[in-house]
Amino acid sequence: MDFDKLLTTGVSRGASDLHLKPDAAPVLRIHGRLVPQPDLGAISPEWMEYVARRVLPEKLYAQLKEGREVDVAYTVPAYGRFRVNFFLASRVIRAVLRAIPADKASFEALGLPPVLEKLVMERRGLVLVTGISGAGKSTTLAAMIDYINRKRNDHIVTIEDPIEFTHDDQNCVITQREIGTDSPDFATALRAALREDPDVILVGEMRDAETMGVALHAAETGHLVFSTLHTLNAMETVNRMIGMFPAHQEQQIRDQLAAVLQGIVSQRLVPRVGGESRVPAVEVMVGSALIRECIRESKRTPEITQVIAAGQAAYGMQTFDQSVLTLYRDGIIAYETALETATSPDDFARRVRGIFSSSEMGFDQGDKKQEERPAEVLRTPATRPFSRT
Repeated sequence: MDFDKLLTTGVSRGASDLHLKPDAAPVLRIHGRLVPQPDLGAISPEWMEYVARRVLPEKLYAQLKEGREVDVAYTVPAYGRFRVNFFLASRVIRAVLRAIPADKASFEALGLPPVLEKLVMERRGLVLVTGISGAGKSTTLAAMIDYINRKRNDHIVTIEDPIEFTHDDQNCVITQREIGTDSPDFATALRAALREDPDVILVGEMRDAETMGVALHAAETGHLVFSTLHTLNAMETVNRMIGMFPAHQEQQIRDQLAAVLQGIVSQRLVPRVGGESRVPAVEVMVGSALIRECIRESKRTPEITQVIAAGQAAYGMQTFDQSVLTLYRDGIIAYETALETATSPDDFARRVRGIFSSSEMGFDQGDKKQEERPAEVLRTPATRPFSRT
């Protein structure tokens, strides 16, 4: 079995991820579902050993055999890139590969809110993209960096593990550094980046308090910093960041975060009508004066979701449920999908029946067309399928 051919076959079948397990057929994740591919044949342990030796440098191969998981990027020439995770299970090598799209789509093509264009044009501060693994965070960040690359004249430093999307210089100078190859860890690379005349810094993931502390300092000192967290929404993200530090530092971190946080973009991928692709449901929090008060004062932090809901018209903010409702109203997702995705299904069902809050979606006078609209979707706009990276 040719390894490169296996990867290209998986992508041609619509896969975002490829699972390789000895003594079993490859399994593809297609639009969120795991689909075995028996026609591709069973994989042998010897073939997995061959693939690991082919893909991994000797140092990483030795780490894998010692029982350590390793991540690398792999390129199929003239086709595209993949993020590869090798690991041991029952002492045999297994792997999961994720396809990385060759192009960086626009916010509009990805179905992302227009307010993101404003966030990425900020001159300083912190912008976070959050969501579970596979929610599209890397794709969104790549679109953000590409937008800056085309619209601004800056030095962009990315720190990634591994490098996924590659960026060529356009109006910006871009430096992409990989953990394990170019620097030992995120915190070290981030400190070094501050001495490299950056305007924009992308930190692939804030895994610990040390990295987060340096990122906050970078944002305070006049840089625009992007990063990711595995959190579900804005309020959880704020609480997670504060909770990573000792209790005696809580107010200091709240004050820092309130001063530099420009926005949080939290996303989930939901099936489009027909199930042929998925689209992002996106919560967007913008660092308004009221949001900053909610971050600074612990007793007000639980109000963040309500402030987001009320800030749609003025700031372009939206909650997950507002995003889901828009996707349903526009015929992009089915009613059943919307109901399953909504944070509060009962409240969502009431809104669909025409009971809308005056602070949400601007439907303070109701919508007779929506009240009369059946659960079935009437039309499906042709937006680009969202990559699962």
